[in-house]
Amino acid sequence: MARFVISDIHGAYKALLQCFERSGFDPDKDLLICLGDVCDGYEEVKSCFDELLSVKNLIYIIGNHDLWCYKWAKYGEKPFIWLEQGGYATLKSYHGAFDKNHLELLENSKYYHIIDNMMFVHGGFDINTTLDKHSNDIFIWDRRLVFEAYSEHKNKEKISAYDKVFVGHTPTIKFNHFCPVKFCEVTLTDTGAGWGQKLSIINIDSGQFFQSDPTAKIYQNMPGR
Repeated sequence: MARFVISDIHGAYKALLQCFERSGFDPDKDLLICLGDVCDGYEEVKSCFDELLSVKNLIYIIGNHDLWCYKWAKYGEKPFIWLEQGGYATLKSYHGAFDKNHLELLENSKYYHIIDNMMFVHGGFDINTTLDKHSNDIFIWDRRLVFEAYSEHKNKEKISAYDKVFVGHTPTIKFNHFCPVKFCEVTLTDTGAGWGQKLSIINIDSGQFFQSDPTAKIYQNMPGR
């Protein structure tokens, strides 16, 4: 069984299919850890969730956009900040009615996952505090881990207790990279698919990554985020 990680799909269903095909991902045998934010961006969010639910060995970690979507689906909340950050595209994808199976996936999602001393999380965590002391907002929203790893990567190999850390949320384009990038033991997996760049999938064990075409090219008539 090969093990892969992907994040921040943002409704780019065609890019997701390209990543699966180009990586040789087998939805019946391989493990996929999704670091969240399937929602909000391009208008094929529903198709993305349908595809992910076909993966037999799926671990889903919730992202901030997923949480916004969940609160709409569960409680009818539609804050303007969500709508302007891609929420309108999610509503359009579902024609205003969220899928029951997709809601169940989000309800059963995790805030982080640890295997073989590897940490998988959407936003980040505080390296100076035990995980049980964290608020869920830190796992979903916090970027301090990423920027600390960036500031220390020329001086240190590791800043946390984990051998490998995989995060989404902070696009690599913030650091002028258009593919996954590693600072210390922290690998940034969001390569800007929601912003017209490529979606990436990474083989967790080999480190090899595969990318879609730029989403701006795939979705020429959709703005994305």
